[in-house]
Amino acid sequence: MAPGDVVPDNAKQLKSKDKRPGNRASKADCEPDGSFVFEAHEAWKDFHNSLRHFYEVGELCDVTLKVGSRLIPCHKLVLACVIPYFRAMFLSEMSEAKQELIEIKDFDGDAIQDLVHFAYSSRLTLTVDNVQPLLYAACILQVELVARACCEYMKAHFHPTNCLAVRTFAESHNRVDLMDMADRYACEHFTEVVECEDFTCVSPQHLRTLLSSNELNIHSETQVYNAAVKWLKANPQHHEAWLDLIMCQVRLPLLPVEFLTGTVAKDDMIKGNLSCRDLMDEARNYHLHLSNKVVLDFEYSVRTIPRKHTAGVLFCVGGRGGSGDPFRSIECFSVTKNSWFFGPEMNSRRRHVGVISVGGKVYAVGGHDGNEHLGNMEMFDPHTNKWMMKASMNTKRRGIALAALGGPIYAIGGLDDNSCFNDVERYDIESDCWSAVAPMNTPRGGVGSVALGLEAMMAWHHCPVWSGLTPTSTSGQRSTRWANDELEMESANSMAASM
Repeated sequence: MAPGDVVPDNAKQLKSKDKRPGNRASKADCEPDGSFVFEAHEAWKDFHNSLRHFYEVGELCDVTLKVGSRLIPCHKLVLACVIPYFRAMFLSEMSEAKQELIEIKDFDGDAIQDLVHFAYSSRLTLTVDNVQPLLYAACILQVELVARACCEYMKAHFHPTNCLAVRTFAESHNRVDLMDMADRYACEHFTEVVECEDFTCVSPQHLRTLLSSNELNIHSETQVYNAAVKWLKANPQHHEAWLDLIMCQVRLPLLPVEFLTGTVAKDDMIKGNLSCRDLMDEARNYHLHLSNKVVLDFEYSVRTIPRKHTAGVLFCVGGRGGSGDPFRSIECFSVTKNSWFFGPEMNSRRRHVGVISVGGKVYAVGGHDGNEHLGNMEMFDPHTNKWMMKASMNTKRRGIALAALGGPIYAIGGLDDNSCFNDVERYDIESDCWSAVAPMNTPRGGVGSVALGLEAMMAWHHCPVWSGLTPTSTSGQRSTRWANDELEMESANSMAASM
């Protein structure tokens, strides 16, 4: 047949709409030498369906898998294409490569049947009953697509009562991805997991990993201590090797002093272990350090760092935008979720506002609303998610510093359009009342403050002077006094640059 006989002349006039989709059949596809490449893009579906049909009716099969008493006729080529285990077997010099009957031991028959069916159909039905034997078979036979699908299915069905068992199962099959999923779930639901029967059955290695996590969803470190003690009392056989290693994952310095002295220090397990006593010393020194006592060789450690869920929320209150208009809005940063979100708006717009957190509540004091200086105060209660107006200061001002000393809140310095203030007022939370206390020696506006023990330390970027406010007691009366400490100009300027 001559080349010109392949395509009749009238065929050149066929419109593109007459061509079947997926096939290349136009003159434009011809090669420069006049040859033509035909591609049947949809033909693989027919091939695939034919292979599945041959499998279902048992035709042209060249190998049979035996799992227990179950026989599964199939095709070597299909198994080799989809299941790496069989590919390696059939391409090797192993005796099984030439056998027509291959026995597979220590596998669930249904799981192997499902994997073979997946090789032909690319479909698999996962259930709570078959997912574990399927994951086991997929891991051993190296069918990673199925293994990952099983892991995702198990993740979607996590529960406090099963996540620890799933984690143990994943570890036995070296599924690090599923182990991480189970650990994250256990951390997020820690208090519920601790109450389940499986908790006391976890390995000491797993418990150590769990308690060391910064992601534990807890309200207090006492919950971690109680969980560790629960496991230790249920597993006395592990005390010699694991007692101190488990307890060092508990952040004892973050426990309340009353709990440390009344519960931890009296526990016989703790008292009888030298390393645990060292951990108690670390906790004691931490609390002494917080109360400004001199502690030689004190160092912070991972046990003095709060876990994410106990770190709280950062509040950004008021301020002003590019136009200078003050905001009444607040934004909050969640340390746990590493994200910002809007909180409820204040009752007043405020810029240059003084803000402090005391007793789990946030106080916004003074500032400027765009028209006038403010002396009022409002308090945010996270339990009601609302701002409430409180008593007003005696002096309206902006740029004040706030410090909490032993209960009361001190409003220090500030300024208005005419001058800076040396005024200091004290707010009693219980009585909702402001009262004047000793003024500073130097007027200060835009002042920064920090509470150090029972003293409030001030620094003002225009004045190279530190001041300290010390509450004192005389004949049962509470009073205050200020002291000035001169600083070198270089040190003061360094402080100003950082404020």
